[in-house]
Amino acid sequence: MIIAVVLILAGVVVIWQANKLNASLAKLKKGGVANLLAQAKGLEAGGNLLAAQAVYQKLISDFANSSEVMNWQRKVEEINIKLLFSATITPKSTLYEIRPGDTLRKIAQEFKTTVELIKKSNNLASDNIIPGRKIKVYTAPFNILIDKSQNILMLKTDDEIFKTYIVSTGANNSTPTGTFKIVNKLQNPTWFKAGAVVPPGSPQNILGSRWLGLNLPGYGIHGTTDPQDLGRQVTQGCVRLSNADVEELYTIVPVGTEVAIVD
Repeated sequence: MIIAVVLILAGVVVIWQANKLNASLAKLKKGGVANLLAQAKGLEAGGNLLAAQAVYQKLISDFANSSEVMNWQRKVEEINIKLLFSATITPKSTLYEIRPGDTLRKIAQEFKTTVELIKKSNNLASDNIIPGRKIKVYTAPFNILIDKSQNILMLKTDDEIFKTYIVSTGANNSTPTGTFKIVNKLQNPTWFKAGAVVPPGSPQNILGSRWLGLNLPGYGIHGTTDPQDLGRQVTQGCVRLSNADVEELYTIVPVGTEVAIVD
């Protein structure tokens, strides 16, 4: 009887100690999150976006089971875009010195990027450039993954998600799956539909403000006149984004970018 009582008491002590340890770890974990989050916000407010990005990524890595992970990921993606469109040199960009005979198109082709991105990240108002000037050029290739089951488009670089966009895909699962490439890009596209030509800017032009055509005739990634339908399978097979999002994507990805579409 005495032995049994001792064993029960020992078990109670072990459970109490385990609960105490778990509570202590939870407190430390909560404190660690709070400290890192405050650090990230402070760095971001101070304009040190690269350092802030690294802290948000550490939060995601160290506290992967937190309910806040998606919010931290959104912050990383927001900072990704801010850095991309700024003159800040990152590990995936270079400071390029313009040579005699260079044009923005030539530089963009050399680095497999876009004229629009070079202009935006260097605050260039025109295509005119001066030899000897140094400009930021993004050097890492992008690719696109479209997940029809979630109606999301993931812009990726080096197998990392750079930015996630909400899209609409084809009704009745009509958006084709497979691996494609962007073969043309158009600003303010005209919609050539059966029996009619719908000009840019028309409320009936479902293509919105940008078109990124795939090497599958008739299919592409484009804007929309019905942003309320984003996140649903409602298109005739193309992939729709909001006009703001497709304009951002148009600036970033060059012709030749790989596009994978999965169920």
